[in-house]
Amino acid sequence: MSDVPLSVLFGILFLLIIFSGFFSSSETGMMSLNRYRLRHLAKSKNKGAIRASQLLEKPDRLIGTILTGNNLVNFAAAALATIISQRLWPDNPDLAVFVNTILFTLVVLIFAELTPKTLAAIAPEKIAFPASRALLGLQWLLHPFVWFVNTIANGLLRLVRVDVNNATPDNLSTEELRTIVREAGTMIPKRHQHMLISILDLEKMTVNDIMVQRNEIVGINLEDDLDDIMQQLRTTQHTRMPVYKGDINNVIGILHTRNISRFLTSGELLKEDIKNICREPYFIPESTPLHTQLFNFQKNKRRIALVVDEYGDLEGICTLEDILEEIVGEFTTDVMAASSPDIHPQEDGSYILDGSAYVREVNKALKWTLPIDGPKTISGLIVEILEHIPDNPVCLTVAGYRIEILQIKDNTVKAAKFTLDPKYRFPD
Repeated sequence: MSDVPLSVLFGILFLLIIFSGFFSSSETGMMSLNRYRLRHLAKSKNKGAIRASQLLEKPDRLIGTILTGNNLVNFAAAALATIISQRLWPDNPDLAVFVNTILFTLVVLIFAELTPKTLAAIAPEKIAFPASRALLGLQWLLHPFVWFVNTIANGLLRLVRVDVNNATPDNLSTEELRTIVREAGTMIPKRHQHMLISILDLEKMTVNDIMVQRNEIVGINLEDDLDDIMQQLRTTQHTRMPVYKGDINNVIGILHTRNISRFLTSGELLKEDIKNICREPYFIPESTPLHTQLFNFQKNKRRIALVVDEYGDLEGICTLEDILEEIVGEFTTDVMAASSPDIHPQEDGSYILDGSAYVREVNKALKWTLPIDGPKTISGLIVEILEHIPDNPVCLTVAGYRIEILQIKDNTVKAAKFTLDPKYRFPD
């Protein structure tokens, strides 16, 4: 190359540095692609995404192609830089070697490695999609050499018991998906994030967590006077009600008030009529997960179920609406919940809660964050934290709530005063 002008050598070196930067940025860009977004774009017929997906199906071949091209370019650039340095300082070979090593290393590091890789990491799609066209051609062109190199490399990996064909799948666990939803930012509105996370949380909850408790069930007792039953049916706010005889455990069926309307207008209702138009009751165990019960409601074409314990005793009622509200929040006006008899607001901003109040209902009514992964009632929550049943009224603090026990009776907390701690920062 002694006859080649230096300007031409510098031009060739410049092109080799550009090619090296291309390979470096392509490697980082391809490996930084979001696989889930890539699949979405590929299904949307994005040509760059389709090409990138084809390349990533065989990551060993892709990496082999990129590294082969990158190393060939870098070795050629290093050799050319050595020739240039010897042409510049023919009388001082030591200086030529020193300057070549330092200067060439800085040029490659800055212009062929650091800058293109940083750019590709920041905007992988803008780099990887256009580069995929050239990489497909190079993969075909270099296939014999890449196959030979990969065969040796894969053989070495098998010696250390690494199966290159058994790569880690891109499947997401529930917790990973929950993290992605939370970190979606403005890409997913807050309300939609809450709904998605609520759907994921259904598997952690059972019907026992959301059911209407036995003592709050509104039903029709066929042993009551007929006039009282008629009045109850005319004034009820419920669409479906259990019909029982004497004891709530003796449920005969579920009555849809729409089917009884014609009897209410004619005034000729008989108890036998109520029994005849009732639908067979649908019983479910209290430990049924909510996501399972949601599917069962759909499968059995039901909207209301009677929850029983392991002994078959009625514990409460679970409705389709209750499960849906766990996902989307309250979407109906519940007159009873708006004026809960268990919650008593005070003038100083505190609340007096009955010990029998359910923690989930308190959280829902007051927008609080009391722990719900333990006892169901306020009394049970306080006793669990204290780890004993107090003999006298005491005070304690739970997750930013100051609790003052006001009344203890029959080994349970009958009433407690809750005050929010202004210094405590509640989680979002």
